[in-house]
Amino acid sequence: MTEDGEVQDQGFDDGVVRVAQISGGVLVGHDGSPGAEQALQWAAGLAARAGWPLHVLRAWRMTTAPRPASWEFGYVPPLPDYEKAVREELEAHVAAASLDPALSVTCHVTHGSAARGLIESAGGADLLVVGARGLGGFAGLLLGSVSDQCVRHAPCPVTVVRSAD
Repeated sequence: MTEDGEVQDQGFDDGVVRVAQISGGVLVGHDGSPGAEQALQWAAGLAARAGWPLHVLRAWRMTTAPRPASWEFGYVPPLPDYEKAVREELEAHVAAASLDPALSVTCHVTHGSAARGLIESAGGADLLVVGARGLGGFAGLLLGSVSDQCVRHAPCPVTVVRSAD
């Protein structure tokens, strides 16, 4: 990013989004985990009460993305196909969450690490919400690595939603 907040061209021309453009409201990270579902419900409740839009973001990499419809043995689809598959999966999770239909909800997907996608996209948000634990590997940690990075580096206030477990 430049000093005035513009996203710099990183030399990539693959057509996928690396930073979501958020204009106010609540941004919540969602990786498909139970913790992300709880964070989504909490963020949606707050957004509805405050009259703010809700933005749901999933950061992805080719290794974490669902297999696109264009995938076939011996063929690696282009990144936009993976991005589409990630968006479809995220939209299905959000639809299954049965959020208030009056709530303005926008789904975003960003290519890259979860922490970077959330932190860089949170520049225009009023609040960033993350779950305490996602799909990462260290179950004994009280705070996951993504939520820890968001708390330390996000440009807006952050709420970490802990699970009942």
